[in-house]
Amino acid sequence: MSRTTATVAASLPDHWEELVTAALLGTDRRTPPGAAPGPQAPSDLLDTAAAATVRRRAGLRPARPGERLRPAPEDPRPALPHAAARRLAALLADRPGASGGGRRGAAPDLMELLPQWLQAANARGYAAPPQALPALLDAARGRTDLRPAALRFAGPRALWLARLNPDWRFALRAAPGGGPSAPDLRDPQGIRRLWQEGLFAERVTLLTALRSRDAAAARVLLEETWATERAEDRLMFLDSLRAGLGPDDETFLERALADRSRNVRATAAELLSALPASALAARMGVRAAACVAVDRTRDVPAIVVEAPHECDAAMERDGVAAKAPAGRGERSWWLGQLVEAAPLGTWPGRLGGRTPEEIVALPVADGWQGELHAAWCRAAVRQRDAAWSRALLGEPSAPEAGGPGAVSLAERARLLATLDSGERAAWVAGFIETHGLSEAFQLLGVCAVPWAPPLGRAVVDALNIARDAGSYPWSFSGVMGLAERCLDPSEASRLDALLAIPDEPEDAAPGAASYWSEAFQRLVTTLRLRGAMLAELAPEEPAP
Repeated sequence: MSRTTATVAASLPDHWEELVTAALLGTDRRTPPGAAPGPQAPSDLLDTAAAATVRRRAGLRPARPGERLRPAPEDPRPALPHAAARRLAALLADRPGASGGGRRGAAPDLMELLPQWLQAANARGYAAPPQALPALLDAARGRTDLRPAALRFAGPRALWLARLNPDWRFALRAAPGGGPSAPDLRDPQGIRRLWQEGLFAERVTLLTALRSRDAAAARVLLEETWATERAEDRLMFLDSLRAGLGPDDETFLERALADRSRNVRATAAELLSALPASALAARMGVRAAACVAVDRTRDVPAIVVEAPHECDAAMERDGVAAKAPAGRGERSWWLGQLVEAAPLGTWPGRLGGRTPEEIVALPVADGWQGELHAAWCRAAVRQRDAAWSRALLGEPSAPEAGGPGAVSLAERARLLATLDSGERAAWVAGFIETHGLSEAFQLLGVCAVPWAPPLGRAVVDALNIARDAGSYPWSFSGVMGLAERCLDPSEASRLDALLAIPDEPEDAAPGAASYWSEAFQRLVTTLRLRGAMLAELAPEEPAP
């Protein structure tokens, strides 16, 4: 910088905007401040800008200091055993292969074991190691199915971290108490303030949490503002009443049948039909009973159906959708909705005092069996009626259980979910022994983990039979994946005999024998790994 320019620049005020303008327009068109026109002007502009830059930086006023970050809250739960902490780090470090398909090899898929590990750690009440929290939150960010268990395990420190990193903000929405203004459920004033002033997501979270603790208080809170809520919000709020649904909710739900929104009316009707003693259920029972009867004039008694000829205003008010979907007849559409919403206790008295098993066994005239049985399936699931579920499921060894039959496999899976875990496992084991694994995948998905011994043995035996028969192995990859996660780890010792590569039948798929051996090797390795995981979570013995 020249001495003259420096002297001038030092004496000038900060004309930064003028310097920028001169630089943009050019010194031929705009002489910069503190410089003379001519060939020296560009150099003077740069020198003056440099001096101004130094002056601006030196004169920068320090900002007010921010509030000191509060320490992360303490987690009072016991620390993980050292071996379990190392296992968690390994599970979180594993990433699915990039290939997406093809052969997986014999190595276990560690990320698929993480949900079970989290469930076991939560059951034992352990706290997450602080150093594992970032990786745990990243894993939960990428897989929504992990979030409930991961956030429960991560504890209060996860919420502390989530407020510092936008990538983890999902934790504030998903975790109970994650919102910054979420009140203590024992604080009535805080609850009312959040309900009246909170964001929609905060209000949904509040209502759901309150419903699980005090169903009546949650309903009263909703009633106070119901008339002023938006239709889409009313629908979400109404859906929260599914938890703890009981007879005390009937009066409010009956009023919701007159709502301006069709979706709200339909949801209210669905909830009322799940209460078999409700007035709506009684009305639907009368309508459905008028459509179904037993014809005793035939050689063999049979059920006859006279579907409704119209959908009147009263039916629509009670949740019957008048317009049938494409491909469905109107009358069968209306009939299905009536039977689905009618109390299952309607039918023994209406159909000659028969039991559910006897009713389901009756032939149905004129091709109405599929529609009628499907509606009874939906009613059994909605009303959680185990007796009707058993009747509609039938014997697992029956030929029709494997399909097509009057009840589809998808409907059977939903019916199984109404039974206790032991009964579910026994039914599916019987199904596999008779019909094999090809149709059992969605039925296995509703069975409790780990699978009960009879179910585990049935799955392994069926896989072994498929292997010995030279069946196409890749069609069983879904069941094999389920077995890795759901078989009891104690079954590993029974599978050692299946690790050898069998002789391939002449008609077997090329390479099938080595694939089966590899798949069984991965299954055994995964089961032993799961067993080790559970053992590592046992409390550590104190040092002597």
